[in-house]
Amino acid sequence: MGKGYRLTAATGIHRGDREYQQDQVCLIAHPRVSGCVLAVVADGMGGRSGGRKASDQVMLTARQLFERYSPDHDDAGVLLKQVAQEAHLVIKLTAIAAEQEPHSTIAAFLINPAGDCHWVHAGDSRIYHFHGSNMVKRTLDHSYVQTLVDAGQLTEEEANVHPQSNILMGCLGAEEDPPATLHHVAQLRPGDSLMACSDGVWHYFSPNELGSVLSSLSPREASEFLIEKARSRGRGGGDNLSLVIVKLEPLEG
Repeated sequence: MGKGYRLTAATGIHRGDREYQQDQVCLIAHPRVSGCVLAVVADGMGGRSGGRKASDQVMLTARQLFERYSPDHDDAGVLLKQVAQEAHLVIKLTAIAAEQEPHSTIAAFLINPAGDCHWVHAGDSRIYHFHGSNMVKRTLDHSYVQTLVDAGQLTEEEANVHPQSNILMGCLGAEEDPPATLHHVAQLRPGDSLMACSDGVWHYFSPNELGSVLSSLSPREASEFLIEKARSRGRGGGDNLSLVIVKLEPLEG
């Protein structure tokens, strides 16, 4: 990791108002390389056991492939695409064996020791990149309402309350190959924050709100605050919630 900052991080997960938890989240430090981390959020779908099996498979695949990853020799984008593709195939095989309909989203980012960052997503779990309180970029959902936003037929605000906001155009375990969109940040800077989260979290916040929370609180405090506030705004009808936050904090000189 480049000089001048240190990584602080936290994860958060809550069942929300659902009967069972289908989200999964992990934050993994590389077993051999300091300053190399992988964060993954997966929102499982497909009934009580089907959705959880799907999100579990995303975590298992990510851990196995990341253990073999070498920042010096391997391409992080290729690795993340491989995680999405392999998890997708195994989830499809699980569906055949169990006669269920398991599916999962994925939102994963990998930070290399040199300070470059790569991410992949499929479905409507999101990754946000902030500098201070300002949003630099976020993923665009593979969802029906996002296609309407892209076409200029809905605003972001209208999409959030649209009755078909939960319809996905792509995810892991579906008939078609997942969209698995990649993004690359050449160099993270002190003051940057990254957050991956399921729709049970982002649904209740504007980018400005998220930026304010992430810039003013530690990752642990921010994750607890966002879950508590999303639960409150869900008014008893909230989804599973999962998130992982990584901040690059300047070293005190």
